[in-house]
Amino acid sequence: MKRILIVEDEKNMRLLLEEELEESGFEVASASSAEEAIGILNLDTSFDLITIDIEMQGISGLELAGTIRKQYPEKKIVLLTAYTHYKHDLSSWAADAYVVKSPDFSELKSLVEKLLGEIK
Repeated sequence: MKRILIVEDEKNMRLLLEEELEESGFEVASASSAEEAIGILNLDTSFDLITIDIEMQGISGLELAGTIRKQYPEKKIVLLTAYTHYKHDLSSWAADAYVVKSPDFSELKSLVEKLLGEIK
């Protein structure tokens, strides 16, 4: 089973993402900050994909994506944000994909399945 780490500071969104991805058959863990995500990854590097919210307190999602890309180049990274303007930020290029948050999670789930080779 493929493993996903969700990095999202908004609790309700984090819980929704967990539920949606678990229903799609993935094992899911989550972190409420970039700092917490780094701690989790230092202990457990078995995650196949990491979704990262861009706007968070402390270390931003863009900074976290760059750090993960340097330390774990094989990890798939999806930036997940409510703002479209970050798509053109050069820092966002550290990610494999960029998804604008929506009440419909089908785009995200389809993209995750594609990145992980789990096309259904």
